[in-house]
Amino acid sequence: MSVRRITRRATAPAGPPAVVRPSLPPPPTTHAGPAGHTAPVLDSPPASAPVDDAVRESQPAEATGSGESRPRPPLDLLIWDAPNIDMTLSTVIGARPTAASRPRFDAIAAWFVAAAGEPGAAGSDGAAPDVEACVFANIPPVPGTLQRWVEALRGFGYAVFARPKTQPDDDIDQDMLDHIAVRAHSHHLRRLVVFSGDGRNFAEPLEDLARQGTQVVVVAFSEVAGYAISSELIEFIDIEDVPGAFVEPLDRVRLDALPADGAWLRPTRSLRDFVSSYAARRT
Repeated sequence: MSVRRITRRATAPAGPPAVVRPSLPPPPTTHAGPAGHTAPVLDSPPASAPVDDAVRESQPAEATGSGESRPRPPLDLLIWDAPNIDMTLSTVIGARPTAASRPRFDAIAAWFVAAAGEPGAAGSDGAAPDVEACVFANIPPVPGTLQRWVEALRGFGYAVFARPKTQPDDDIDQDMLDHIAVRAHSHHLRRLVVFSGDGRNFAEPLEDLARQGTQVVVVAFSEVAGYAISSELIEFIDIEDVPGAFVEPLDRVRLDALPADGAWLRPTRSLRDFVSSYAARRT
């Protein structure tokens, strides 16, 4: 399967690595938002800083209208599927997540950037890549504490794509796939790190990118990420193995890391509660 064709323009918070060329008229946006918070993400390559000859020869190039080629800047991209990670976290710990059991975005940012290398340092393709981290979230009609969460993420350097959740089946999977495709077109997508256990929507597109030369890493919980664990093209990392991702070890026993003498897995609900609900359904 090839990378999904862009059928509409996505939007993302203004700032690097997306830069609108002054010579182009501003394109229409598809998601309206408060002024100054969002800007269009073009499905054509952005302008980039001057590149020396050695780097230019090592980078993939894109043909321009004049027949010339323009090097695409290397990019490491992180995509965070907030609804999926939150739901699967509840599943693996058998309870509603608390502040102590939620992942630390500051530590995850540090881990992601460290793997990209220092700015100005020569990498395998001649230059350290730009880095971009994006969190995609569904926002309920009553946001509650989500406003503070979003502002904290932006302060950590994450771009946030927020879509209103008006129906139970509202999702943001296509928005994530659109943004990945936009970046794969505008940049040399060197490394893609996707925090999601959703194999139904991500397995084929991610494997296709891996075939095209992108290093694809899925970070999720091993209990729910079989699609990535079994793939020969995708690298899988359990989210709890990211250094500092959690303040304390999660209350879970991973079947991929059982102690040699075995482990007891406690029930996640009372036996009497289950039988009561079971009897009620039969009645």
